[in-house]
Amino acid sequence: MFGTTPYIAKGVGGFYYVQTPEGLLACRAKGIFRKRRITPLAGDRVVLEREGDTNVIAQILERKNMFVRPPVANVDQLFIVASTVQPVPSTLVIDKLSAIAVDRGAQPVLVITKSDLDDERALASHYETAGFPVIVADARTGRGLAQVRALLAGKLSVFCGNSGVGKSTLLSALLPQHTLETGEISKKLGRGRHTTREVTLYECGGGLVADTPGFASLDMDRAAPIPKENLQFAFPEIARLFGRCKFTGCSHTGEKGCAVCEALARGEIAPSRYESYLALYEEAKQRKEWE
Repeated sequence: MFGTTPYIAKGVGGFYYVQTPEGLLACRAKGIFRKRRITPLAGDRVVLEREGDTNVIAQILERKNMFVRPPVANVDQLFIVASTVQPVPSTLVIDKLSAIAVDRGAQPVLVITKSDLDDERALASHYETAGFPVIVADARTGRGLAQVRALLAGKLSVFCGNSGVGKSTLLSALLPQHTLETGEISKKLGRGRHTTREVTLYECGGGLVADTPGFASLDMDRAAPIPKENLQFAFPEIARLFGRCKFTGCSHTGEKGCAVCEALARGEIAPSRYESYLALYEEAKQRKEWE
């Protein structure tokens, strides 16, 4: 993961807690970041210096990626939590989230909840075909929790999911120390427990898990849009067929000799995944270059 490199575990209002080999240090950021309009984020790997009696963040090391809402950097995995029912899963939302993750260099992982209320196999098969890890989890019985923890090792992971899918219950099971630590940090910051929507990183399973209070899911509208030419690479089952179409520059939207359409006809690509690709491609095509 970050090894001995200090990283921001939490930041509130220009005040940051940085995890170091010596422990958690309260820090300020140098004014140069504000002048350059750079906001330090949870997950940033940093270099610290001393200015008088104060620890300061002097440098932010190169980011692997970053997300605006929730504000977090260097994400390795995006756990997309979806329920079988209540609410009924939207494959388009799942596919858009997974495409954003792949485009940013993060591994999508689908976690399916409420399998006791409906069969999860149809939903799971769509993403197993795509090549994503799929875990069926139940925080009450403990089902799937060991699989989730095994994937956390050495990674910085973010969990997202619409309200009602059980994301909070799952995080509580993974992070039993969550309430205590949240209270302690809030006390140190002199803020009430419920006054912040900032991201906090917690150690879990040999990795880091981002708690994103107030953010049910990624803000897809504020995520950097994926150009239509790059969208094929954000769908792994389509990316695997790159270069196999009859014509160079194939958009995979129905052209003659399209390897993707042929794979779809053979059942090698889930129809819902292809429909999402078409919808996102059309959305990207309509987007103005300056947006």
